Amino acid sequence: MSTPAAAKYVSLTTFRRTGQPVATPVWIAPIGGGGELAVITVDNVGKTKRLANTARVELRECDIRGRVEEGATVYAGTARVVRDPADVARVRRAITAKYGLAANLFEIVEPLSRFMPFVTPKPRAGILIRLD
Repeated sequence: MSTPAAAKYVSLTTFRRTGQPVATPVWIAPIGGGGELAVITVDNVGKTKRLANTARVELRECDIRGRVEEGATVYAGTARVVRDPADVARVRRAITAKYGLAANLFEIVEPLSRFMPFVTPKPRAGILIRLD
């Protein structure tokens, strides 16, 4: 992998207040021309809460289950959570541009959840990452 943007899956490591790392496999895509990377997520989950405490992140290429190969390159960076609907839409477009149909399935399922009383739509957030 030449950069995290080239990987199909990336292990995004965020850090608890204690400094303990927590890794989560995510889709990641380049966004804009400024070298930032984008991740789409449900808002108010562990990774967005941890980023409220520290912007420090690490990225490693992984498989769909988050397994990282021994010796994988570690990319350090800083991240910020965006919640503005226009920013989240921009992140979604970047992810869809890279992942195509698979990403579009989330676009289809989410509106349908409004018609299923047992499913509550969850707000989305974007995570923008700049590598050091």
